[in-house]
Amino acid sequence: MMWVEEIETLPRSGLESIQLKRLQALVHRMYDKVLPYRAKMDAAGIRPGDIQSLKDLSRLPFTVKDDLRDNYPFGLFATPMDDVIRVHASSGTTGKSTVVGYTQADIDLWASIMARCLTMAGVTRGDMVHNAYGYGLFTGGLGAHYGIEALGATVIPVSGGNSRRQITIMRDFGSTVLLSTPSYALNLADAMSDAGVSPEELKLRVGVHGAEPWSQNMREEVERKLGIKALDIYGLSEIIGPGVSMECLHSEHGMHILEDNFLPEIIDPDTLEVLPYGETGELVFTTLTKEAFPLIRYRTKDISRLFLEPCGCGRTLIRMEKVTGRTDDMLIIRGVNVFPSQVEHVLVGIEGVEPHYQIEVSRDGNLDVMAVLVEVSEHIFSDEIRVLENLTKKIQAEIKDMLGVTCRVKLVEPRTIQRSEGKAQRVIDRRKL
Repeated sequence: MMWVEEIETLPRSGLESIQLKRLQALVHRMYDKVLPYRAKMDAAGIRPGDIQSLKDLSRLPFTVKDDLRDNYPFGLFATPMDDVIRVHASSGTTGKSTVVGYTQADIDLWASIMARCLTMAGVTRGDMVHNAYGYGLFTGGLGAHYGIEALGATVIPVSGGNSRRQITIMRDFGSTVLLSTPSYALNLADAMSDAGVSPEELKLRVGVHGAEPWSQNMREEVERKLGIKALDIYGLSEIIGPGVSMECLHSEHGMHILEDNFLPEIIDPDTLEVLPYGETGELVFTTLTKEAFPLIRYRTKDISRLFLEPCGCGRTLIRMEKVTGRTDDMLIIRGVNVFPSQVEHVLVGIEGVEPHYQIEVSRDGNLDVMAVLVEVSEHIFSDEIRVLENLTKKIQAEIKDMLGVTCRVKLVEPRTIQRSEGKAQRVIDRRKL
């Protein structure tokens, strides 16, 4: 097992001592090797020698996604390309791809980090791990793959797609652990139902799900339909990929951040001031141990909070709350801030509604209009019109109560909304702004 007790159970003072030494070395290296970041430091009037405590972190400039795009593809790398053995990239759906690189030491680090995360989920050498994260330029599949191998478990590199075949593989191979996005886990549950396979016929006991925000209600849905313990993992390509933080079996209300590698902050996204533990804001990370593509104070746009309360597992690592949304996927509907995860929270709690939905935003004259397409179960959809009308009104009322915004609700047949093998596309914004 990858239980690094000497790090993961350190008193706060011991962990902060490690963080400071690594931060100081990182700042010196970034100033020497990464010219765009040196320019930012020069503009801010700060030099590497000015970092004398962890509090000095707040004096350093932020890194944002535009910095990555402006220096596309390799302008922020801190090592020569001869030392880079792998690159990954985002899909580039919102502009230029963001490209990240790894040295051999980075790959080894990533594998050990993922192994430590999987250990938090109770995964051991004897497990058969069904890895349904996507392989390729996306960091999910390969990051998880190397971690499984580093742990000594058996990996099934099935990736996404062909869900019915995946059910057969899980049953025939005796898969005990499922790695996938939460939405794809529900997709697999639908495939099981179609194939007439019950959870009792599989050996699955735990799922490690990430790459998209998901609610507590959705967790309960995954657990009920697959008969597993569903845990949350967090990561993003810019920081390393999956494995930045992970829930353990003792905590469903906070993911342990591997702080010896990733230094977290929470900031107010408007004032950019650092917020104290316990307050909600935007999550910011500094990578302390990466070689090829280190980042200082990277603004993730993810909304969370940090807390230091003890965990029953014995780890002293700080925990982050499940991400509740992103500052850049936040919808503003007639002055009201709306996150897709809030809509999901409402829908999953309503009987007869499936956990598949899509939000469409359009414009009627000068007014924003939000419509929510909601799948309903077979028996509800085939019911009389009055039942469907009442269900529509109930959903509209509960969304209004939760969000303070009126929306149109359209009930659609089961399997109408396109299933995703990766991140679910929850929002279609048709506004011409």
